[in-house]
Amino acid sequence: MSKYKTIAVMYGSDSSEWEVSCRSGEFVASRLDGERYDVYEIFARFGTWQVVACKKKDAMKVNFPEGARPEIDKTDFSVSVLGEKIKFDYVYIVQHGAPGESGQLQGYFEMLGIPFSTCSSSVSSIAFDKYACKSYIRDLGIVKCAPDAFIHKGADVQAFAADVASRLIFPVFVKPTIGGSSFGITMVKDAAGLATAVGYAFAEGPTVLVEQGISGREFTCAAYRTGGVVHTLPIIEIVSENEYFDYDAKYNGHSREVCPAEVGDDVVALLQKTTTKVYENLGCSGIVRMDYILASDGLYFLEVNTIPGMTSASLVPKMVRAAGLDMTAFLTDIIENG
Repeated sequence: MSKYKTIAVMYGSDSSEWEVSCRSGEFVASRLDGERYDVYEIFARFGTWQVVACKKKDAMKVNFPEGARPEIDKTDFSVSVLGEKIKFDYVYIVQHGAPGESGQLQGYFEMLGIPFSTCSSSVSSIAFDKYACKSYIRDLGIVKCAPDAFIHKGADVQAFAADVASRLIFPVFVKPTIGGSSFGITMVKDAAGLATAVGYAFAEGPTVLVEQGISGREFTCAAYRTGGVVHTLPIIEIVSENEYFDYDAKYNGHSREVCPAEVGDDVVALLQKTTTKVYENLGCSGIVRMDYILASDGLYFLEVNTIPGMTSASLVPKMVRAAGLDMTAFLTDIIENG
């Protein structure tokens, strides 16, 4: 017997990642158990929330064309479809970027008392900000963190660049503290390029993080909680054909993602143990992916992805397949027992 009957899959976002989010959301919706749930796909962007498709149990999927898409009633998160008022039992959030990854959407559902698939609003807001999250992780002493610098929009960029050049070793990575999919990120090899890179990152958000580059192998590991127990999936090594794992490498096939990673049991254990500790100490829920660099002097934390990519080619689905798990059963476990 299922806890839930009617599930909303929310995708799209107000960020540069909205198109990737749509692909992730469509994939998740297509893999939910159609014999167990009525599934409604909701496209949400800049305050407009519309049902783009629905599939009732054991029925054909119905797509709604633009101009005829039912609008969500935000007072109670319901919708009228074909003369029937639908109230959702559960929300599977697949919004990369704000408001779905920033904690705003989670706060809305928490106020309405509607369960959802991701971390809570408070955890999401911490994890979404790379500087805040990294500061939190650094204080835990679980894993190493690269030296860094932080700047708000409106501060003296030239003075900041001079400070970075005096304290950090090049190359450095300049990135917006919010967002993902490598939008706004630049690898800078000398002081001359810092100010321009900071300006580019400010296009994505009001705060920017500059991190000293760490030389090593890049790995990622995902964790999820079901039945009160945190589980980890097989780790992946990311081998980019580009200088780093940028947008082009991620989405245009210019990287190899080795899953499971070809490493010793000690490295696997280190990554999975660290991921479990970070997951538990942050208070995460749902599927969360953590990225690392394994350097000669130890393991370095890069970032937490509380709503990782979920297209057929994304890292988490690859991990699920490598674990020998069925994606539909895996998502059902997250929904029913997470």
